[in-house]
Amino acid sequence: MKSKISLALAVACLIASPVFAEWTFVAGPTANAFIQSSDSTLELQCDRIRFVPAGYEDSEDIVAKQGLSIRFMKDGTTEAGAFQIGPENADTQIVDNYPVEILFNSAEDYGFVLDQLAANASVNLSMIDQDITYGIFDLAGSSAAIKSLRSACGGATQQTASTEAPEGVVYCGGGAVKRQIEYVILNSPDGEWDALLTVNGEVTRAMTAYSYFGNAEAPKGFVVALLGEDRSEALIFQDAGADWLEYGDYRYDKCN
Repeated sequence: MKSKISLALAVACLIASPVFAEWTFVAGPTANAFIQSSDSTLELQCDRIRFVPAGYEDSEDIVAKQGLSIRFMKDGTTEAGAFQIGPENADTQIVDNYPVEILFNSAEDYGFVLDQLAANASVNLSMIDQDITYGIFDLAGSSAAIKSLRSACGGATQQTASTEAPEGVVYCGGGAVKRQIEYVILNSPDGEWDALLTVNGEVTRAMTAYSYFGNAEAPKGFVVALLGEDRSEALIFQDAGADWLEYGDYRYDKCN
């Protein structure tokens, strides 16, 4: 009896823990970013997700319910956000005899999911109406893989931005410190975090501030300040046809 209990505890710990593996990007023939373990796989394509759970019965269950809860975890215990997949926003079916394929109706919805996968620590795929987990995946390294996926898909999965964000603008330069910087203001904020700041491929959640450090008079051309979760700051400027940002002690100009 003791050995059976120990085995059950070991299995429970395995199910409740994220899959520690490396994210991989493959350019073709179908561009995808994926993470794989011995018994489950999560694959991201240009407009859809393919998920291979540990058991075929889980695939059948997901399709029968036509739903899946995607929970984005800031750490091992804190939920940063969630997306509920259902018949109103996606088509869910079994393909190639096993994987569950989720084809999103809206590029904006899928863009939000990709934003969250790139920004958080792990993702929990669970039953939509119960606290039953099909799989947990580590998201370390997902940011770079998703960035490559977005590039390969030719904008099909680009982050969605409001009119304040110059969508697709990349900033380069910095003098002694070379960086490539991008940002996007989200249509669907994650609590106080309503923007993403990407520096050399690393994504950080940020909040926007449209006032310039309290009562201080804003410099000419000031648009918005991005205050990163990692305490970084980026100041966005537009003036006389020029686009630039200040990050740290350096200026970075539009380069695309």
